[in-house]
Amino acid sequence: MNLIRRNQNWLPDVFSDLFSNDWMTRANATAPAINVVESANDYRIEVAAPGMTKDDFCVHIDDENNLVISMEKKDDNSEKNEGSLYLRREFSYSKFEQKMILPENADKEKISAKMEHGVLNVSIPKMNEEDVKKSMKVIEIC
Repeated sequence: MNLIRRNQNWLPDVFSDLFSNDWMTRANATAPAINVVESANDYRIEVAAPGMTKDDFCVHIDDENNLVISMEKKDDNSEKNEGSLYLRREFSYSKFEQKMILPENADKEKISAKMEHGVLNVSIPKMNEEDVKKSMKVIEIC
C-alpha cells in the first residue's frame, strides 16, 4: 500500500495535508492579539506586534472620539534568496485597524504610545471626577 500519494505537483499529498488549515481553525490571521488593562490611574492597551516597528503603526483619535490603532506592514522582497521558492508564506500581517470607544474619563490630551519588545503599548490616563464634569458639554434647553 502506497501511503504517499502524489498530486499533480512534485509535492506529495502528505505535505499538502500537513500544511493545510483544515485541522486547525484560525481566527482572523491578520489581527494581532490585544490586551486592555485598567488601573486606578489609567487604561493600557497592549498590542502583540512581533517583527513590527513603530513606523508600521498609526495611533490617533478619529472624528467620533474613538481611539484608532492601525497597522500596515508591507513585505520587503528586496532580500530574495536566489534559488529558493516559498511553497507557503504566512509570515506577515498585512493590514489591521481597531477602533475603541474611549471612556468618558479618558484624558485624550495625554494619550501616549510606545513600541517595546514586540508590543505596542498605548497609555490612556484617567481624568479625576471633577475634570470629567468640566469637560462635559452641557446643552442648554431653549
